[in-house]
Amino acid sequence: MSVLSERLAVPRRQRVVKNPFPWYSPRFWHGMRFSTWMRSLARNRFIVSLDRLPAAVSITGFSAVNSVAAVADQLIYGKKVAQTELTEPPIFILGHWRAGTTFLHELLIRDPAHTYATTYQCFAPHHFVLTDAWVTPWTENLLPSRRPMDNMAAGWQRPQEDEFALGNLGVPTPYTSLMFPQQGPLHEKYLDLHDLSPAELESWKHELLHFFRRITFRDPRRIVVKSPPHTARVRTLLAMFPDARFVHLVRNPYELYLSTINLWKSLNEVQRMQTLGAQKWVEEYVLRSLETMYAAYEQDREMLGEHQLYELRFEDLVADPLEKLRDMYTQLDLGDFSRVEAPVEKHLADVKNHRRNHYELPEEKRKIVRQRWGGYFERYGYEG
Repeated sequence: MSVLSERLAVPRRQRVVKNPFPWYSPRFWHGMRFSTWMRSLARNRFIVSLDRLPAAVSITGFSAVNSVAAVADQLIYGKKVAQTELTEPPIFILGHWRAGTTFLHELLIRDPAHTYATTYQCFAPHHFVLTDAWVTPWTENLLPSRRPMDNMAAGWQRPQEDEFALGNLGVPTPYTSLMFPQQGPLHEKYLDLHDLSPAELESWKHELLHFFRRITFRDPRRIVVKSPPHTARVRTLLAMFPDARFVHLVRNPYELYLSTINLWKSLNEVQRMQTLGAQKWVEEYVLRSLETMYAAYEQDREMLGEHQLYELRFEDLVADPLEKLRDMYTQLDLGDFSRVEAPVEKHLADVKNHRRNHYELPEEKRKIVRQRWGGYFERYGYEG
């Protein structure tokens, strides 16, 4: 890795967490079914690095168990899940990776009328209805208590991105790039879904809706969904959920750029099944992904009704979270904010000492970001 790449990957100030992701912690691939895991290995010609061979062997064993558990889950609950309807249209939190969407997600799920996809549900989307109650209490200690990229709380019952559930369900997703990072980015057409065949698109929609039904079967409250790739999928999500609400969060582009590079490199290290390599593709992929996301988003946002979209800047949200949430509830017609205020205030008090990473960006990189993301700077009022 070059000196510049090392500089890009390391934040100027970051709280050190002891052993943030120990070797025995499950990777997301441990939640795959056997057939999905075998297809993933075949894509890389079954080449697994020696240091990740124990993990690959354990994933193979767990994938067989997942396949059996998925069949049992379907036999016991399949008919009831298929008959389950969402009681309220979802709320989708949109925004590029590292735009502060996790922080906003944590605030919105304080509402007693809201639920969310947990880490375990995304880890074991095939059988969590059957296994959640008895697996998670016994395995919680296998997970790190903090996320390795930003020191935020982690655990089986913490909120998670449904994109990981799609990957474990066998749906192609850019997130599978984490498994074999030497290959570079995978499944880029699944970021905005624009170039999918009709059959591929219907399959994607079917799996997402079925996953939401499974969540609703266990908890009938309104689902709050956070997944950065959904920023590029508003058109499809609106077709699936015509009354859905969308909250779009933006952040200083220079912060986004460096923080997202750090995110991808951190996840590549944790989730990889092969030697990491130079990861030269990450910086260009980060630049290209935002361009793809916002080319789609700027078109799709015009389809949303007056009370379906709320946009805000991360900097404004952290400056006055309660005021921004109150305004959001009014704009999106989410009901009485008074039921939310106390739980949100408690959460803010709990996380008040959390220190965010700060990054330094060399001037030559600033010029590239300003050139490639000029539309984002101008559209959302950030200075170059």
